[in-house]
Amino acid sequence: MLSNVFDLDIRLIRVFLAVVDSHGVSAAQSRLNVGQSTISAQLGVLETRLGFRLCERGRAGFKLTAKGEKFADSARRMIEALSEFGMEARNLDKKLVGKLNIGLIGHTPLHQNARLSEVIRRFRQRDEAVHLDIVVRTPSELEEMLLNGSIQIAIGYFWRRVTALEYTSLMQERQIAYCAPPHPLFDRPDMIAPQEAAEHNWAWRDYPVPAGHVPIPRRNITATTGNMEAMAILILSGQHLGYLPQEMGRDYVNRGAMKAINATALSYEVDISVVINRANTDVPILKAFLDDLQAVQ
Repeated sequence: MLSNVFDLDIRLIRVFLAVVDSHGVSAAQSRLNVGQSTISAQLGVLETRLGFRLCERGRAGFKLTAKGEKFADSARRMIEALSEFGMEARNLDKKLVGKLNIGLIGHTPLHQNARLSEVIRRFRQRDEAVHLDIVVRTPSELEEMLLNGSIQIAIGYFWRRVTALEYTSLMQERQIAYCAPPHPLFDRPDMIAPQEAAEHNWAWRDYPVPAGHVPIPRRNITATTGNMEAMAILILSGQHLGYLPQEMGRDYVNRGAMKAINATALSYEVDISVVINRANTDVPILKAFLDDLQAVQ
C-alpha cells in the first residue's frame, strides 16, 4: 500500500470519484468522455497502487467496498483542499483568501435578505478572493454544521444555546396565525377569539417556540413540520391553522389564498440570530464578514 498520498495520480482519483458520483463505470462514460474499458483500466491501476479493491463492478452492478467508501470520503476532502490551495496560490496578493460557508434558515424576512445582500456587496469591495457557499437548512442542522466545521456562520431562529457556539441577536421576526379555504374560519368577517381558534386542528413547529402564543391543546395539533414551505402547504389544505412568518404570510394574503385569523392576539415574536463557532472568532475572513454585517443596519 502507498505510504504517501502524494504518490497517487490525482487524475486517477478524479476518475474514481466520477464513477462513484455516476453510480457505475458505464454511467461515467459521458461524464469523463472516455470508453468503459479505459475507465475500468484506470480504476485497476489506482487499486493496484493502493493495494486494495475500491469497488465491485460487473454484471452484478456497481458497489463500493468498505475501504472504497472510506477512500472516497478522504479523496473528496483532498480534492477540495487542492482546490482551495489553488485559489490561495492564484491570489497570494489578496488580504482575504479562502472560502466562507454560510447557513440560512428558509423564508427569512425580505428586509433581512436585502440586508444580507448589502453585506455581501460590502464584503466584495474588500481586497479579497473568497468563495462564498450558501446553504439553507433547519436550525438544528445549521448548529451541527457549525460544530463540525462545514459552515462558519449561520443566521436564523435558534431555540437553544449550545455552549460551543456564540449567538448574537440580529432582529425580531413576527409569526402570525393563518387559515385558508375551505377552512370554516376563512369566511368569518370578524377576528377569531384565541380560545375558539385553539379548538380547531393546527399544524405546529416540530421544535420549541418562544412563550407568548396562545396555548394549543396537544390533541388539536394534528400535523408538525420545521419547514415553512411545508407549513404553508398544510395551511393551504384548509384543514389546519398554523403560524407563518409575517412577510411570507402576507404574500398569500395578497393573493387571497390565506387570511390572518387574529394578528393581534394570535402572533408572537422570534429572535433571529447570527451564530458562529467560538473557536473561529479570530478567523480573518469570518471576522471581516461579521464586521460588514454589523455595519449594515
